[in-house]
Amino acid sequence: MMALCLKQVFNKDKTFRPRKKFEPGTQRFELYKKAQASLKSGLDLKAVVQLPPGESINDWIAVHVVDFFNRINLIYGTMSEFCTEKSCPIMSGGLKYEYRWQDDSKYKKPTKLSAPQYMCMLMDWIEMLINNEDIFPTRIGVPFPRQFQQVCTKILTRLFRVFVHVYIHHFDSIINMGAEAHVNTCYKHFYYFIREFSLIDHRELEPLVRMLQGWGG
Repeated sequence: MMALCLKQVFNKDKTFRPRKKFEPGTQRFELYKKAQASLKSGLDLKAVVQLPPGESINDWIAVHVVDFFNRINLIYGTMSEFCTEKSCPIMSGGLKYEYRWQDDSKYKKPTKLSAPQYMCMLMDWIEMLINNEDIFPTRIGVPFPRQFQQVCTKILTRLFRVFVHVYIHHFDSIINMGAEAHVNTCYKHFYYFIREFSLIDHRELEPLVRMLQGWGG
């Protein structure tokens, strides 16, 4: 049902970046299929995110990080026509929260960017990381680096900010597109996953805390 909704509501041509795919026949691909089957079965999302018995936690996290990148990439790609330099000159979540960009190359200090600029930098940065075999190894027997979960925390923290911006600044557009149910489901899935494995500092979640209280989360 969720996949059907996604096809009806979102135009895949508007994906902000090319989708990262899992190689058929690999363990990661099988885990991805297992996760998708659970998601589409209508199971409680809190149960869906739990680590399947006998599976590697790092593989499970890797699969979800890539999948959330694809989904959030698709959501923002669809919203991007409403998120412009003029409408969103600052990457923010309302008046209280402002997000500055920092990386190891062009922006070595936290830098104020417009929301579209921030999104561009973010998606490029995540794409670079998930395609880096030293961080997200795909070959059998190649171990994950020691800092893997730390890298994933940083990725997921920044992806959470996309939800913050979209919900606070573009929620009317979501409703007008009839995409509210899909975006809410995607966010719930994301939230229950990061909570299950304590992957984001709870202080980062404050901008959307009222929504979580409304869900009983």
